[in-house]
Amino acid sequence: MSSHDVITIEEDFTLLRFQNDGDEILHRQREVKSGLIQFHFGLKGKAKFNFNHGNYALDLKEEKSLLLYNPQKELPLDLEIAPNSWVISVIISIKKFHNLFSSEANYITFLSDENKDKKYYKEGDISPSMAIVLSQLFHYNLHPSIKNLYYKGKGYELLSLYFNRTEDPNAEQCPFLIDEENVLKIKKAKEIILANMAEPPSLQELADEIGLTLKKLKMGFKQIYGDTVYGFLFDYKMDSARKLLDSGSYNVNEVGLKIGYSTGSHFIAAFKKKFGTTPKKYLMAINPNM
Repeated sequence: MSSHDVITIEEDFTLLRFQNDGDEILHRQREVKSGLIQFHFGLKGKAKFNFNHGNYALDLKEEKSLLLYNPQKELPLDLEIAPNSWVISVIISIKKFHNLFSSEANYITFLSDENKDKKYYKEGDISPSMAIVLSQLFHYNLHPSIKNLYYKGKGYELLSLYFNRTEDPNAEQCPFLIDEENVLKIKKAKEIILANMAEPPSLQELADEIGLTLKKLKMGFKQIYGDTVYGFLFDYKMDSARKLLDSGSYNVNEVGLKIGYSTGSHFIAAFKKKFGTTPKKYLMAINPNM
């Protein structure tokens, strides 16, 4: 199975997604006019960019990125994608790009005044944070009406992470996240705790079930979802409680039991910690006639 998706995020801002899960090399070509910057990310496998009718080539390896820019001539895309390889490309105009970073252009080498008319090429590593975003561009479940908004957000997030001068403090300790299989394991952990929010497994049980060490589960969950496993679950439970109260079908004790609190006092304390008011006062606020 092979696919090639062209996603127009905005005028002069395009995201290309190449997926070759077949057994043969996938060839793709695309015109790219001058004045456009190309970012290419090798998420899996390898690929090769051909230039000048095949007289010159650049390899894109797994976990590597390429930045290409030549204001003097067009750099059409002539790409060979090896079997079992995935590539994401972002193509954006220099004008739009410069507007994003105008106040920070002093540290982006090719945006400096002395380089603005020079061709530029750079190979770099894909950071763990970038790898997560790239993986999310292949693994998602979205309503069609919001796909473009999702892609737009991920496109900008990818560019910001590419130029982030100080990577996440845990990045060097967390290289396993570059493997999209482990990203999917972390997502599976999230699904498990949400499906069992009333009686969630222990962290060790959760780690065993998804096939990761306890350390990798903790670090990976925090990096992808920005919170600890139980911190994330707490917020989800409280949001679920609020929705159940909003429905008008349950009283405070019933809601507490549904989300896993055996005593009403514990649920009331947790709800107040999250929302700054008790469930009863919340109900009275949304239904003054109670």
